[in-house]
Amino acid sequence: MIGRISGILLEKQAPDVLLDVAGVGYEVQVPMTTYYELPEVGEALTLFTHFVVREDAQLLYGFNRGRDRELFRHLIRVNGVGPKLGLAILSGMDADSFVRTVHQDDTTTLVQLPGVGKKTAERLLVEMRDRLADWILELGQPTAAIAPDSGVRGDILAEAESALVALGYKPAEASRAVSAANDESIDTSEQLIRRALQSMVK
Repeated sequence: MIGRISGILLEKQAPDVLLDVAGVGYEVQVPMTTYYELPEVGEALTLFTHFVVREDAQLLYGFNRGRDRELFRHLIRVNGVGPKLGLAILSGMDADSFVRTVHQDDTTTLVQLPGVGKKTAERLLVEMRDRLADWILELGQPTAAIAPDSGVRGDILAEAESALVALGYKPAEASRAVSAANDESIDTSEQLIRRALQSMVK
């Protein structure tokens, strides 16, 4: 299993990044909470990874912190939750927010995430409560703020909509959320994606 990867960031277009490791380009899918913290293209990057082998594909998922990867691995063990949904959950909220949601039995927040219906939300709360018992005890510790990256080029609206669609939202939903979140204070697609996601999970 590939558990960690270091190289030079060649490309990034949410939720995918391309990482050059000794001349080999690795395609890695990352949640938006990791994407916000990516360095500029051309800079060094290290990700904690989870490798998935299927009959039709080999997929690599990356995270800035080992804690996020651990949560991802807990999530995909839940019945009905695969890597795509796990990535979507970690895109809509960071690890500490998810733990807080489980602690508060907050199905309302979970069902706002793409692909999470009421039954899946209830299953997540039941199955994750025991697995995250130690994490719940740590809820009082402060968490670090996520800083947006400002180096993404291209059309901000199109990139934001594409990212939301890739995370599982319907094109119409993505378009509405991006349009509603967009204003003159937005400078990058990451800022717009974050604001749109926050509005969709409220």
